[in-house]
Amino acid sequence: QRRCRYANGLAKLGIEKGTRTVVMLRPGPDFLAVCFALMRLEAIMVLVDPGMGKSYLAKCLSESAPQAFIGIPLAHCARIVLGWGASSIKINVCSGPPWPGITSLQKMVDLPNQSNTKDTVSPSDTAAIAFTSGSTGPPKGVVISYGIFEAQCRLLGEAFDIRPGEVDLATFPLFALFDPALQMTTVFPEMNFSKPGRVHPPNIIQAIQENRVTHMFGSPALLRRIANFTRGQTLKLPSIKRVLTAGAPVSLYVIGDILKLLIDAQVHTPYGATEALPISSISSDELFKLEAETERIGVCVGRPLPGIKVRIVPISEEPIENLGDVSNCDLGEIGELVVAGPNVSQKYDQNPNANMLSKVLLNDNQWAHRLGDLGHLDEVGRIWFCGRKTHRVVTPNSTLFTVPIESIFNKHTAVQRTALVGIRKSPNQQPILCVELNPGKSLHRRRIRKELLQIARENPNTSEIKKILFHRGFPVDVRHNSKIFREKLAQWAALKVG
Repeated sequence: QRRCRYANGLAKLGIEKGTRTVVMLRPGPDFLAVCFALMRLEAIMVLVDPGMGKSYLAKCLSESAPQAFIGIPLAHCARIVLGWGASSIKINVCSGPPWPGITSLQKMVDLPNQSNTKDTVSPSDTAAIAFTSGSTGPPKGVVISYGIFEAQCRLLGEAFDIRPGEVDLATFPLFALFDPALQMTTVFPEMNFSKPGRVHPPNIIQAIQENRVTHMFGSPALLRRIANFTRGQTLKLPSIKRVLTAGAPVSLYVIGDILKLLIDAQVHTPYGATEALPISSISSDELFKLEAETERIGVCVGRPLPGIKVRIVPISEEPIENLGDVSNCDLGEIGELVVAGPNVSQKYDQNPNANMLSKVLLNDNQWAHRLGDLGHLDEVGRIWFCGRKTHRVVTPNSTLFTVPIESIFNKHTAVQRTALVGIRKSPNQQPILCVELNPGKSLHRRRIRKELLQIARENPNTSEIKKILFHRGFPVDVRHNSKIFREKLAQWAALKVG
């Protein structure tokens, strides 16, 4: 009902099919109702992470040229003071307390529930422009059509056997947009959604218990907070059927701690990107079996989901016009992942250069997407993720890939996580290993450095690493607080080394 009333009110303001509308609301019922009201009107949602920074926000809103802006008072204040979208925004709507000269969202709730809008749209019509997080370069506006949104919902529902009537704990608000389509109830916990790595674990546990949550997504940083808080307790969360985590590789130690809270449930680590979600997934059962069986290169992210095509092509910085013009890498050979399927975005908004570098013609009617991720396929078709292409370290003697290198050092009991960065220019980079220690281990840096350097000498893949730098807390992305800003870390390392 709220969605219909909002659709009526927004339509009276002039929001219609194709109207680009920024949504900057706090996570909650209004956020979902407004988003689906805009879909009802066939307007185009413009979705950005407020925490990405003022300069990136200004750039995103300038590129997308929105005509309408729906936000909280603070967002409108920033829009006015900083001039966001000043040349294009003509319609403004404010939630919360009344704002002088701006239409109140809450007043629309009192409008009669009369709607002459339709609920059917063309699969090719644009539903949203969702900006990437900016963790590996300037954010790009990903064009999401209704057909892509439907394919994403179908793949998620089938891959994880999500049933109507389930209850989702939405710790990442954008994923909550899938809930109504999957007929799930959405629960928004009490937390700062832009800082999941600082979440107060009792709030998450309370929300799960009080609402009998069955489905939960949590970034690796959020799950680590919960794992640390509950370690040693006898707490159980019997209502949970599955936990999903993504955004960065997650430690098996954390997965193991989360499993101790569950009863007959799995932790799943789906793999994907804003441009292609989801691509693959793997369960905790299979991950632990792989860990016990053999040493592999990289982190396994599972098999491609039905209908998703994945190819591994040789690493290149040059555009690829047609996927038929490039060969596949050999089995086990690390290359760049290219993906195609009904859930893969076909273009970026207002960004021809990004389209040229990332989009590859698959056939007359479809484009594949270069993920910018590196990895390889094993003998049964599983994907092994080895890090971002831009993060590989190229020395005069070899190429070092971040995830396989870091996994060697992350096994040290004093290490929370590591990050391989390169200083100086390729192909003459110097590899530096940056290290975050577990709490209480900072007094033992000298011994730990010696042990890590010994590990480096013993493995031929890490023998070029001669420098260890300890860091109090890696810079991370605003979306999941899990992806490491390696570019910033490399600048820091260069200053420390001199």
